[in-house]
Amino acid sequence: MRLRVTSGDSWTSSDLAVAPGDSVASVKARVLAADRVPAARASQYEVKHGGALMVDESRSLSSLGIGDGAALIVLLRRRRPVR
Repeated sequence: MRLRVTSGDSWTSSDLAVAPGDSVASVKARVLAADRVPAARASQYEVKHGGALMVDESRSLSSLGIGDGAALIVLLRRRRPVR
C-alpha cells in the first residue's frame, strides 16, 4: 500500500510504499533518514494521522486503521513550558 507522508522539517510530501504490518516507528525512521535526521534524534519527533498523535509507534499501520492512501505527518515534538 502507499502512504502520503509529510516531513515537518522540510515540509515536503512523498509517497511511501509500505506493508500493512509495518510499524509507525519504521515509517518515521524512513522519513527521518530521507531528511538526513540522525537516528539518535528520532525520539524528538512524533507522528500524527488525521491530527491525532500516534502514541504507540510500535503498533502496525493496519492495527491503527491506517490504510492505502492515508496521510501521515512527522513533526518535531514541541516542548511545553512548565508552569
